[in-house]
Amino acid sequence: MEELPISPAGHDPQGQVKQQQAAGVGILLQIMMLVLSFVLGHVLRRHRFHYIPEASGSLLIGLIVGVLANISDTEASIRTWFNFHEEFFFLFLLPPIIFQSGFSLQPKPFFSNFGAIVTFAIIGTFIASVVTGGLVYLGGSMYLMYKLPFVECLMFGALISATDPVTVLSIFQDVGTDVNLYALVFGESVLNDAMAISLYRFLETFAGSMSAGVGVGFTSALLFKYAGLDTENLQNLECCLFVLFPYFSYMLAEGVGLSGIVSILFTGIVMKRYTFSNLSEASQSFVSSFFHLISSLAETFTFIYMGFDIAMEQHSWSHVGFILFSILFIGVARAVNVFGCAYLVNLFRQDNQKIPMNHQKALWYSGLRGAMAFALALQSLHDLPEGHGQIIFTATTTIVVVTVLLIGGSTGKMLEALEVVGDDLDDSMSEGFEESDHRYVPPPFSIGASSDEDTSSSGSRFKMKLKEFHKTTTSFSALDKNFLTPFFTTNNGDGDGDGE
Repeated sequence: MEELPISPAGHDPQGQVKQQQAAGVGILLQIMMLVLSFVLGHVLRRHRFHYIPEASGSLLIGLIVGVLANISDTEASIRTWFNFHEEFFFLFLLPPIIFQSGFSLQPKPFFSNFGAIVTFAIIGTFIASVVTGGLVYLGGSMYLMYKLPFVECLMFGALISATDPVTVLSIFQDVGTDVNLYALVFGESVLNDAMAISLYRFLETFAGSMSAGVGVGFTSALLFKYAGLDTENLQNLECCLFVLFPYFSYMLAEGVGLSGIVSILFTGIVMKRYTFSNLSEASQSFVSSFFHLISSLAETFTFIYMGFDIAMEQHSWSHVGFILFSILFIGVARAVNVFGCAYLVNLFRQDNQKIPMNHQKALWYSGLRGAMAFALALQSLHDLPEGHGQIIFTATTTIVVVTVLLIGGSTGKMLEALEVVGDDLDDSMSEGFEESDHRYVPPPFSIGASSDEDTSSSGSRFKMKLKEFHKTTTSFSALDKNFLTPFFTTNNGDGDGDGE
């Protein structure tokens, strides 16, 4: 049989054909798993079966297909097109998920609890990271588990402290829950991802990232207000520019060493509040549907992608004690984080504004680990010595599977037991802050308005400063209505806008 000629560039045509076939099989497999995940998710939602959340179903599908590929002859060819690359996750899958979270966010609950959110996300994540790392190091020193160097224990504590916003928030949306609890869980899970990356990489700066996101959002609002793009023949250009701004915000922050997650989150909040109203009605409908679509695709694909790679990667199962004690330690660290920070926040809140104990328990239980921790653990395979990186990666993947499948599946029942479940989250959020049996009234925009009673403690001076800050922040609504909305939108302050 006559052999095919080699091309002048030295490429083998037969090899190229095989590569194209492998790519086709890999893409076909991904599409099939996405279709199966969406169908399964629809069935689970329709029957209100919360024991297997949609994220858990997608993860299981990825795990099953990965195991089947592992025991078949197709592993090598499929793996080429289906490896979990942390760069692909951070650059293409995560941005639409976080932007849609900010874009669809009701701003009142978020900003009313903003001080508490920042406390949980920054101080709490730091505490959880140090406690986890310290317990892992102590456990190794006592020969309860494999001993890692202290710095590597802290790195493990940092990466495993990143709670997953996708799984738990989808459950909260399905069952409906208290509006303030939703805001706390959402804000903490999104912002602590940036904090965990900061502790792991030592690069990100929260204030700079938030400023970049807000700046890009306001710039987009001015562009769409004055560029005259809301005419019928320019709607395509209008939509294209609106879609590009969030990704520009994310890459701008990443490019200068800040947190793209925080930046794109605040870009989403600002663009929904100011830029969105400057679009034509047709463009508003399109961009809302578009971001919901790509966010759903990215979320589903992330868990499929992660489950498949967990099954395909090489794991180190020789140190089971490290895995078991790590699961125990992150539970302890999460408790110190949540209950400690809640105590701190409640010190400066009035009685009707304190975070109730059932909300604290829900926060503790909903600390699932997911794609963020997995991506950072995958990065540790390259950053740490081979054996140590393998142990951390195996422990992290086990924790991800356990929390997503077991804890995620029982979160709905836990919320019901804690009596924080509502009839419909979206309806309750649109109603604003009405007092009920299971809701507390949040303070305006600070970690808590201090009590009117004067105290002689050493913290009284700090409380006075909080009072002064509270007075300035309560006027933000008036500032928004009288200045920001007329300047950045075409509403001229006549309506409350979408964000109210």
